[in-house]
Amino acid sequence: MKKIVHTSGKRKTAIARATFYEGKGRVRINKTPVELYQPELARLKILEPLKLAGEEITKNIDIKVNVRGGGIMGQAEAARMAIARGLIQWTNDMELKEKFSQYDRTMLVGDPRRSEPKKYGGRGARARRQKSYR
Repeated sequence: MKKIVHTSGKRKTAIARATFYEGKGRVRINKTPVELYQPELARLKILEPLKLAGEEITKNIDIKVNVRGGGIMGQAEAARMAIARGLIQWTNDMELKEKFSQYDRTMLVGDPRRSEPKKYGGRGARARRQKSYR
């Protein structure tokens, strides 16, 4: 029986689902190898948990990530969260969890902020039409 772990991560409206298998250390985001993922800033965000975990943990795990919704960086941060949570679940290592949360808590814990809905009488959530009495 092969070991498989499923995790998910969210950021704003982006949702990432990650699946971990025993393998050769390959990481794919939406069927694209992570080495070819563009833009570079998003790729570096996604690779953070893998770098922190270290080569000896990640070299025998294959990771497939499906990301939907949101923008480029939102997707990258959702994928990063899914990968970080999956590595902790895969290893059951509390030291790794501590290392991730010390580095950046948003790797493990979601950010509850959402954009406020627009209201009537103005152009946005808070902006209102101006009045002039002259």
